[in-house]
Amino acid sequence: MAEKTEKKPEKTEKKDAKEASKEAPKTTAPKEKKIEKNVKGIKRIAGKDVSGDYKLSKALLRVRGIGKSLNQVVAKLLIMEMKLPANLEVGDLNDEQIEQIDKILANLGQYEIPQFMLNRRKDYMDGGNKHIIMNDLIFALKQDVERDKNTYSWKGYRHAYGQKVRGQRTRNTGRVGMTVGVLRKAVLAQAKAAAAPAGAAKPAAGPAPAPAAKPAAPAKK
Repeated sequence: MAEKTEKKPEKTEKKDAKEASKEAPKTTAPKEKKIEKNVKGIKRIAGKDVSGDYKLSKALLRVRGIGKSLNQVVAKLLIMEMKLPANLEVGDLNDEQIEQIDKILANLGQYEIPQFMLNRRKDYMDGGNKHIIMNDLIFALKQDVERDKNTYSWKGYRHAYGQKVRGQRTRNTGRVGMTVGVLRKAVLAQAKAAAAPAGAAKPAAGPAPAPAAKPAAPAKK
């Protein structure tokens, strides 16, 4: 019996140690943030602010006038012309490289890019194939619309009245300006019901005059 009584205090000490370890707050050392040197947070490409974490192909999507198909072609062109690494981030570019990129983007029509990807094929002013971006693109679109309005073509007529230009339907959407609403059967029925009593209230007209008698045929000799 004496041996059993001596083992009990050992069990209670173990329980107390476990409870103390649970109650004690866990302290973890804060992780140190990696600071990259010689990398700017924002770069400016073709007049557009781009995050330095973007790769070159993704950064080109921020430029107005370059879409998802053209950005891959232009990214390969820049890598070949400037001999850049394939997985280059925009933040790794220096000022001279950015100036060279701006020059290439401003003259994409002079490089070997498929003509169907250019946005100004057979230009109205000079008849050449070129690709324009950013503010030049906005100005060119405004000039095209104004020219259509001045010549009063069908597209210019639709532009002038704020209607859709490319043959879209306007029965459900685009109902602005001088569009006429669609009358339903109920509206037509109400209009007919309102017009019926108005016609019955009119005074009856007099009897119709008798038709004139036909002249007698001449006698045969």
